[in-house]
Amino acid sequence: MSDESTPGAPPLVAGVLPGQSPEVLQVASALAKTLATRLICAYVDEASYLVEWDPARSAHRLSLHPETDNAEIRAVTQELRHSIASTCSPLGIDWTLQLLAGDPARALGRLAGEVGAAMIVVGTPEPGLGHRISAALNGSVAAWLSHHQDRPILIVPVRAPVHHRTKT
Repeated sequence: MSDESTPGAPPLVAGVLPGQSPEVLQVASALAKTLATRLICAYVDEASYLVEWDPARSAHRLSLHPETDNAEIRAVTQELRHSIASTCSPLGIDWTLQLLAGDPARALGRLAGEVGAAMIVVGTPEPGLGHRISAALNGSVAAWLSHHQDRPILIVPVRAPVHHRTKT
């Protein structure tokens, strides 16, 4: 991790997933480099729904930070750290990885609010029936953020399904 970012410059928040299309992280890191700011990559563990009661709202709010630290989560975060480092380190940008819990869109939005992010960067769902069904059942992170966020959202389109790409 480098520290060439401008002091006080608001960071970028990027949603990351294991096996995600590399375009999302490439675009987010290039933008962070151009803006001379740090990049906060966030992985949301959807299986960790910790509920907080917020008396100001009529519904429960999902917790931002998970309490569990099992071997599966450690393996995922290790894979993500390697992927992020291999993309960001050559550019010399300062980056971190945050592990969040709950609904991905709401968790990313809350993190962006906490850190005063300049922008949130997310990808589109991978093409294919399985991903379309998942988006239909769970909702699109990008769509929710674009309708409920007060900061800019950059949605990076996926060019080709990961399983159809050839390795070089």
